Amino acid sequence: MSIEIKKVETKQDLMKFIKSQWLFYKGDKNFVPPIIADRKKLLDRAKNPFYMHSELQEFLAYKDGEIVGRIAAVKNDNHNKTHNDKVGFFGFFECVNEQEVANKLFDACKNWLLERGLDTMRGPVDPSLNDECGLLIEGFDAPPVALMKYNPPYYIDLIKNYGFSDAMLLYAYILKMDNYQSEKLVRMQKIVRERYKITVRSLDFKNKKKLMEDVQIVKGLYNGAWQKNWGFVKATEEEFNFLADDLVQIADPNLVLLVEVNGKTAGFALALPDINEVLIHNKSGSLLGAAWHLFTKSKKIKTLRIITLGILPEFRKTGADAVLYYEIGERGRKRGITQGEASWILSINADMNNALQQAMKGQIYKKYMLYDKSIG
Repeated sequence: MSIEIKKVETKQDLMKFIKSQWLFYKGDKNFVPPIIADRKKLLDRAKNPFYMHSELQEFLAYKDGEIVGRIAAVKNDNHNKTHNDKVGFFGFFECVNEQEVANKLFDACKNWLLERGLDTMRGPVDPSLNDECGLLIEGFDAPPVALMKYNPPYYIDLIKNYGFSDAMLLYAYILKMDNYQSEKLVRMQKIVRERYKITVRSLDFKNKKKLMEDVQIVKGLYNGAWQKNWGFVKATEEEFNFLADDLVQIADPNLVLLVEVNGKTAGFALALPDINEVLIHNKSGSLLGAAWHLFTKSKKIKTLRIITLGILPEFRKTGADAVLYYEIGERGRKRGITQGEASWILSINADMNNALQQAMKGQIYKKYMLYDKSIG
């Protein structure tokens, strides 16, 4: 039967695009349904400031009138200005286990990117590296934690068979709260606190004026601490505020930390309770259902996701990172957390990988891949 690829052009098409994700995970116990309202907001060209500098086009694949796949093509101008290249992206990829369907989806994405003068296709990113990204390639036996991706194993072959090659490997570490703090970490954080007058404070979510001031501080830290990382693109003012508004809704203020060295802000850490432990029960993806499950089950969450931990370059020799590692563990333990996931970590980030493995006894338990294909 013929396979037809259609552009998403109407609000009705967009809802089909979003809701089609459920088709590919029937019977999968590890699938965490996304909140439909969140997906609409993420793809809303008027509300999401990502589209102030970028373009996105969704496609749906049909066979015998039924949806059998989806994909989005992304042109991120800020990425190409930052890295001086012509990379386009694919994201939101879902597909039945048929190579022909996958090929036609990738072809649609490729042709759209070529029309815009791009010479490389990279992904998956939904829709940027500041959002969910990477294809799960190891660790299919557990649900994803908050804001991490999940997919069937056969997606690996669908992507590779189209001609994609490995671009960047990402790690997720599992940390056990009962033993992750090595003697070295406990000793080091105590020494450097005294030596460099290091202090840690939480963000105050109740004081809106102070919170907005701190959000601006965090934005500067985020853009400064990660600016030399592979694929990193600075978040714009509007993008950071958009992200902060979402995170404030689910964050524990006691786990959003600023670290100061001799009175100067040196870095920050953000950890989130793994709300996916709750949302996995929200089968329909409704906002009301998500709110109910969070209200009734959030106190039972036992996992923490450490999303970001960064120190400005000029403070990286002070040991401020060790203080943040220690603080996250202690605060998580007091909340009743039994384990954490640190993700995602670039495989080439030697300092972070060494710290997680040696100082925190972390073990890599999931791997994700970003792929490239030349299309020029």
